[in-house]
Parts: sequence; structure tokens; C-alpha cells
Amino acid sequence: MTLPPWQMPPEGQAAVAKDRIGAALPRIATDRCILRAPYVEDYPTYREIVTTERGRFVGGPLTEEDAWDEFLQMTASWILRGCGLWTVELQTTGEILGFVMLGHEPGDPEQELGFFFTKAAEGKGYAFEAARSARNNAFYALSWETLVSYIDPANTRAIALATKLGAVHEPENDWDGCLTFRYPRPEFEA
Repeated sequence: MTLPPWQMPPEGQAAVAKDRIGAALPRIATDRCILRAPYVEDYPTYREIVTTERGRFVGGPLTEEDAWDEFLQMTASWILRGCGLWTVELQTTGEILGFVMLGHEPGDPEQELGFFFTKAAEGKGYAFEAARSARNNAFYALSWETLVSYIDPANTRAIALATKLGAVHEPENDWDGCLTFRYPRPEFEA
């Protein structure tokens, strides 16, 4: 597949600037994963998740144009809000497993923890490791007082993950067809 010019990796000084900016974003290591800045080279994996049936629980399946716009928005959120999308990769191979996000998307009542992973990464605990680290970052590095996940009622995997992370469903705060799961501030974990 030939990429459109706006999805091509930058070259020259633009590539140097991209690397410098990416290096300034928080990078978190779990036992097996790395949460790192998203790069344009990660977009094909992102697109594969959100433009296919896998994207049904994150507002999709999205069109190609909407997927690109959302990827840009969540990446730009780092500059505007100090949080955003992380690419989650396997430490041993660099394989992209999926994405976690801390953000406050347009229309959302509260700051959110989002997570979506490739089919190949399911059932191995990677999402738990990455989402736990992002949750802890929200409370301890960003000093957030509150954090929720908005989850489609049919997304049983996400409900199970949020519950495993200690979140509790708050039916009175369900919003826009989604269940609202609130995370308590965890005990400090290194």
C-alpha cells in the first residue's frame, strides 16, 4: 500500500525535530512493555485497529480520514494538555501491541484512560501492564484527582480490564451510551 504524502515519515531536519520532541514525552517501562511517544510509523497499526471491526468499541470503525484525524488529535494532545496517546511496544522485539491514552477528548465530561490493542496482543496481560502504568501516571505524575474509562456495554474485555485495575462502574455517570468506570487513586506503585 502506498502511503499518502502526509503519512510519510519526515526526513532531514524534520526527522531530527520529531525525534527531539518524541524524546521529551514520558517513556514508561513495564515488566514486558514500553509506553512511548507515537510516531507516524505507528499509524498503520492504529489504523488497522480503528478502521476495522476491532474499532467498534472506540467509536468506529472509523473512515481512513477520521482515523488519521483522531491519531493527530491524540498525538497533539501532548503539546496542548500534557497527556495523550502512547504507543505500547513489546520490549524484546519492538512489536507494536496497541495504544493507551490519557486525555480529555471533546465532549467527554471527565479525563479518561483509554486502551486498545491488536488481536495478537490480547489475552497476554500486556493491556493490563500498560493501562496500569498509564493510570498511575495520571494520578502520580500528572496529579489528577479523578480518572474514568468510558466503555461500550458490549466490550466485555475492556470492562474486565477496568475492573481488574480497580475501577468501579458508576451507573449515574454513564454517558453517551457508554458505561463510566471510575478508578480510585491506587497505592503508590513504582
